[in-house]
Amino acid sequence: MSALDVGVVSITTTKRRRYLWCAWWTAAPAREPFRQPDAWSGGARTAEEAKLAAERAAGRTLVLIESAFARAFTRLRAGLPAWPERRSEAAVPRLAGELPPESALAILGLARGATLAEIKRAYRQRALETHPDRGGEQVAFMRVQRAFESATRKAGKPRAKG
Repeated sequence: MSALDVGVVSITTTKRRRYLWCAWWTAAPAREPFRQPDAWSGGARTAEEAKLAAERAAGRTLVLIESAFARAFTRLRAGLPAWPERRSEAAVPRLAGELPPESALAILGLARGATLAEIKRAYRQRALETHPDRGGEQVAFMRVQRAFESATRKAGKPRAKG
């Protein structure tokens, strides 16, 4: 930015429901590497109050930009990376949807036509085996939970007479 350019301000809310502002007027904020603000402060009761305080500190008019830059600065002050790393889709287990009844019962180690009491008993046993606090894998435990929910839904429905 040159001296004729207008500076920018990023405003975000804090945990205490106040407003934190970060202002850049000597150069534009950058993501990589993160460029720290020229000035910052918190405690404003409104976003407008925060913007006015930033303009007083800069001595010029500031343009409001996205709040992500102020949030990045707060993460940096907390000792975290400015921009959180995105987790890959493979790292996040997705368990939406319903399992087929045979698959749910197979995960629980039951045969088709198992009663609700048998499903509950099998779930408790498999949950103990797969729970992360007992040395199991989180993804396996989540599959057992999903299988239990699906199997109990199916077992609770009245059977169609044919």
